[in-house]
Amino acid sequence: MATDTQGPDRRRRKRRGPGLALLVLLLSLLGHVAFVGMLLLLSYIEVHLPGGEKRPTRPPSAVSMRPLTSDQWAKNRGQSKPAKSQVTERPRAQEKKEEKKKDEQRPNGQVVDVAKGNDEKAPDAKYLAEHDNKVQKETRAKEQTPFYRNAMPQKTAPQNREGVGHESEQPPKIAGNNGVGSDDQPMSPGNHKPAFEVPDAHRKQEIALKPEKDNSGIGPQVANRNESDEVKGNSKRLNIQPGSGQGETEGSNGRAGQPGLATLMPSQAVMDKIIGAAPNDHLQDAEEGDGTLLNTREWKYASFFNRVKQSVGMHWDPNAELRHRDPTGTIYSGKDRYTLVNVTLDQKGMVQEIHVEKSSGLDFLDMEAVASFERAQPFPNPPVGLLDGDSTVRFSFGFFLEMGGGPRMRLFRGSN
Repeated sequence: MATDTQGPDRRRRKRRGPGLALLVLLLSLLGHVAFVGMLLLLSYIEVHLPGGEKRPTRPPSAVSMRPLTSDQWAKNRGQSKPAKSQVTERPRAQEKKEEKKKDEQRPNGQVVDVAKGNDEKAPDAKYLAEHDNKVQKETRAKEQTPFYRNAMPQKTAPQNREGVGHESEQPPKIAGNNGVGSDDQPMSPGNHKPAFEVPDAHRKQEIALKPEKDNSGIGPQVANRNESDEVKGNSKRLNIQPGSGQGETEGSNGRAGQPGLATLMPSQAVMDKIIGAAPNDHLQDAEEGDGTLLNTREWKYASFFNRVKQSVGMHWDPNAELRHRDPTGTIYSGKDRYTLVNVTLDQKGMVQEIHVEKSSGLDFLDMEAVASFERAQPFPNPPVGLLDGDSTVRFSFGFFLEMGGGPRMRLFRGSN
């Protein structure tokens, strides 16, 4: 029998185990509370001054990031010489800055699209164009259109020459082979053989019966027929068709025109580049004349706005909206309509913002003006000198609908 000499001590340790763990937990909680209170007290002492005044704190400021230039990057890396790319990057940045400085004073005036001028400066010119021009009297053409390729004083469509009648003018000759059709093969009648197919027919005897007066004969009625001889055919059917037999050759009508001559008539694409017309600029101060002749000042960015105006003109159709809402022309006729919009383009030529500054009084015409810009975008390659600080181009654009006349446009730079 074994004797346990350590029994009472072990039982004593078991009774003290739970109380000791609880005491350790309470002490740790008190330590954490004291640490947090000390942190709060230090932050309070740091913010408030001894006199009770609150210490001023700096407000948060915005932080912006910008790329380093080549010389700054070389300096940070401890290089004494500038990087090689600096030689090519510095002139470009300098050119952009100089171009922006030159363009800070942007001219005010209406941008027009006209033919190349005489490069003479007019002191009273109020129109901006791609070239300088000076005229004795400003006029606008009677016939204007948004569908043009080259801006000209008037339409340059082919006209009849004086002293030469229509009968004496020979039409342009085209290449051909003296034919009458549109086939490149020579004109030939061809060898057409007819098809003739007849089936076999047996010999038939003549039948001639006299009908009875009272139609009281017994048996079926038989119709009279003539006698026929036996025919030995070449088929089991009857087929008579000219020009479908074997061994025939197909003919040709040839091509109209004379051989050895090239086509002298230009294509439609070439005619579009040659033919010019007067653009539909709204020139309210110019009198109507035979052509559009204006005093203009040269502005290097006028070509971009002329492209914008030409693209918008291809998509603006106010007459369709009027015909839809006023088919008889008795509701909205008798009053000219003018819509002025402010347009903002991004650096890619996409419409960023557009709103109506002056309404025409008809909401559907205002909506058509806005929609025409959205349909005509993008307007590629906006010049760098036109971009503002936020990389946008802002300008004003006017849509003028003359009742009894035609649609006109007015494009000019607004205040930025």
